[in-house]
Amino acid sequence: MNRREACLRFAAGLGTALFLDSIIAETSAPFKLNYALATSLFGVSPLEEILAVTKKTGADRIDLWPKVHGNQREQVDEMGEEKFVELLTKYGLKLGLTTRFDLGPFALADEMSFVSRLGGKLIVTGPKGRKNLQGEELKKEIAGFLEQLKPQVELAEKNGIVLAIENHGNMLLDSPDAVRYFADGIQSPALGIAFAPYHLPQDPALLASLIEHCGSKLSLFYAWQHGKGAMSKLPKEQELEQLPGRGGLDFKPILAALRKIGFQGPTEIFMHPFPRGIAILETVEASAEELDRSRRYLESCG
Repeated sequence: MNRREACLRFAAGLGTALFLDSIIAETSAPFKLNYALATSLFGVSPLEEILAVTKKTGADRIDLWPKVHGNQREQVDEMGEEKFVELLTKYGLKLGLTTRFDLGPFALADEMSFVSRLGGKLIVTGPKGRKNLQGEELKKEIAGFLEQLKPQVELAEKNGIVLAIENHGNMLLDSPDAVRYFADGIQSPALGIAFAPYHLPQDPALLASLIEHCGSKLSLFYAWQHGKGAMSKLPKEQELEQLPGRGGLDFKPILAALRKIGFQGPTEIFMHPFPRGIAILETVEASAEELDRSRRYLESCG
């Protein structure tokens, strides 16, 4: 081997080593959750009051909810987009997404345009189709829903956003199998799953396995457990058991699964108060402090 060949081999080896070092550095980077704040957690509080405490919860982006859970999406329409952007800038925040169960998955054209204009990346809504199905009948129903979604997914692609379907209870995606079948049928990066543990069996190993099954198709993670539920009036301490660290669900295997798939999407610390449309606690500040308490619990699980 002459000197030129030796130099080329050395350079190639050095390049490979540098490449491997970069891969190792990238994969060994500490995993972290990227928090978004759902405005519904504050009922119908003024949007600016919510924005003012958002960073106290660990979030840097907002999920706008409409009536009946909140009314901040309507508040933006009332104040105008320019004023909303001014408020986001004032508090160092951004629009992450909107949640539009009220519109459903087939009437989102205007909302996609809105989210795209304001720099958002995601819209969450619910599925359409028969519920309480199993086996081949469930697979067929999900395949039909995916086919119906194609025009909306194409529109999401054009707007540069993701349409995330929540595995909501009492709807088509109401079981672990439904989540698996839906994930298997996703063909576009503009379609994903908003994963809500609340609506699934409260088994950490099962929830972790579903997260791993979804993989890159997981678009949003709700840090949300069932606790005592959210469908009837409960003492506040029991209602808060939906939050991480309050109820009995162990989030460590769940966080490990999110780390394993390299999840980079938004995480929302979440619950539903009863009745809908009220804040989780009496004041905006108290609600933010409670959410930060859950954030600290999640960080301890990582």
